[in-house]
Amino acid sequence: MKLITQPGWPVLRYLQIILFSAIILYFGKTLFIPLFLGLLIAIVMYPVCKWFEKHGWSRYLAIAACLLIITLLFSSLFILLAWQLNVFSEDAPAILSKLEVSVQQMQTWMSNNIGVATDLKNNWVERFSGTIGSVLQSTLQTTINTLFILFLTPVYTALFMYHRKTFVQYIKLITPGNYQHQLDNILQQTIHTYFNYIKGMVLVYLIVGILNSIGLFALGVKHPVLFGMLCAIMTIIPYIGIFISALLPISVVWLETGNILYPVGVIAVFSFVQYLEANVIFPKVVGTQLHVSTFAMLVAIIAGGIVWGVSGMILFIPFVAILKIISDNIEEWKPINVLLSRR
Repeated sequence: MKLITQPGWPVLRYLQIILFSAIILYFGKTLFIPLFLGLLIAIVMYPVCKWFEKHGWSRYLAIAACLLIITLLFSSLFILLAWQLNVFSEDAPAILSKLEVSVQQMQTWMSNNIGVATDLKNNWVERFSGTIGSVLQSTLQTTINTLFILFLTPVYTALFMYHRKTFVQYIKLITPGNYQHQLDNILQQTIHTYFNYIKGMVLVYLIVGILNSIGLFALGVKHPVLFGMLCAIMTIIPYIGIFISALLPISVVWLETGNILYPVGVIAVFSFVQYLEANVIFPKVVGTQLHVSTFAMLVAIIAGGIVWGVSGMILFIPFVAILKIISDNIEEWKPINVLLSRR
């Protein structure tokens, strides 16, 4: 007797592809993270490189100019943050002493009201001493991996831009003939969409950082530029980054003032700026949005965090957006397009 199992096989096949792809991406992250970062930067910088070449620049000089632009942007950002961190470090001892007083007060309150006589300070010191070796080892390994990625990413970017015709020809050769016309549209839409999107997002982050800094300065918060720009940069991780970055200024303000109104004011400033960013700044400045659903964005962020950590949380969003562009142009992928699209 013939078993009716055929309808389930495509689903099982797709699940196997997803599983094996996740395993390969997880264990090959040292290779794939700088590779895909370089590819994304190459896609974004392709129109700039092409513009230089149309104005008589050689491909070598055009690629060098694009890498120089990227280097100057990131260097300016790092210099600004390093300057603010250096200023913040002058107040760090006073903040730590206030933290110690707060811990002692919490210990006294717990002992008097709950009956828990726990030496939080000593326990914290013991735990810190016991884990300091593993923390230093982890920090050293993370630093080495970050430097490795920072070294390889511009190399991959330059190679992708220089050999772009070879890569496009390879993609065309492995694409079935009935999808050749869709392939051209997909490539053009991907380049156009991401160039305008990233260009707009850089301006959005700058505006959000300035507004955050002005709001914190108006509240009298110390180091408003550091906290304002940090929260703006962390919004590169949608939905999660703003909450993580806001904890630092809220905690510092609470320790410095001891007044609940200041942390509430900081939350109000960030909430108002985020409302402006989502409803006014982003639609007006960026214009062309990715139109990816919130569900797909959250799944991409969580899956990227599991596979590649913070790098995955950033990179998996472009992957989903490119997948949506593909599903827009291929009729057989319409079910996927329904899940990915923002209706």
